[in-house]
Amino acid sequence: QVQLVESGGGLVQAGGSLRLSCAGPGRIFSSNVMGWFRQAPGKEREFVAIISRSGSDTHHADSVKGRFAISRDNAKNTMYLVMNSLKPEDTAVYYCAAGMYLSTRRESYAYWGQGTQVTVSS
Repeated sequence: QVQLVESGGGLVQAGGSLRLSCAGPGRIFSSNVMGWFRQAPGKEREFVAIISRSGSDTHHADSVKGRFAISRDNAKNTMYLVMNSLKPEDTAVYYCAAGMYLSTRRESYAYWGQGTQVTVSS
């Protein structure tokens, strides 16, 4: 079973920053696009950011554009999400995912981590 492991979540005040990491097997990182999704209580899991295999193509949700940045280091089999200017509405469980196609639809991703909690206090 593929294991993607997220880390870096926590409690932060509004306006603060966090960096999430997602680590996994090399065979997954080398052959898949990657993405970050989030799920707040009572809401659907939603797209946050996605990145191509090489890292040259990225897309961010409008709600995080200009504040969050996705990146990946294939040599380290790790993906990152730098989150700046955090807002209370960013509070959610953040999941990393891997899949074959660069898509904002969560159904396109076959591999998922267990999630890491991000809580932003006002």
